[in-house]
Amino acid sequence: MKNWMQFMVLIASITSASALLASGGTERGGSQMPSVNNAKWKAECSSCHMLYHPGLLPERSWNKMMAGLDKHFGENASLDPMTRDEITRFLVLNSADKSDNRRSSRIKQSIPANAAPLRISETRYFTSKHDEISPATFKRKSIGSAANCIACHQGAEKGNFSESQVKIPR
Repeated sequence: MKNWMQFMVLIASITSASALLASGGTERGGSQMPSVNNAKWKAECSSCHMLYHPGLLPERSWNKMMAGLDKHFGENASLDPMTRDEITRFLVLNSADKSDNRRSSRIKQSIPANAAPLRISETRYFTSKHDEISPATFKRKSIGSAANCIACHQGAEKGNFSESQVKIPR
């Protein structure tokens, strides 16, 4: 009887682990960020830079960013009001504040309540995760800056920042 119970516990453990691995980490509360999509967000934001997942910043940061598109990191990225409002709603709905994803939650916790950072690379979460990367590495031509997530995280635009998938280019 004891062996039978151990066997059943083993089977249940294997089944649970298999389901977790098959989900690719996208299960509720997982470390991979949930899949999100909005055609206008994708078209407008990815026309100039990589597509940053909304779960990387809190609502207040996205609101601040979208309100200042005329001075978007030194560029005028203004949008017509309807497009701007649609993208803002999408970003807010999927922001770190609204996500039950583990990574988004940790990002949110790393930002002081009165802060609204516009750069993900300036959050405590980001700096703690990249503390072993030298500033010179980020300046390589193959990377460009800490803002170019996809240089090392090929799945970044889909919310996959798994450390097992990191490849730092030379």
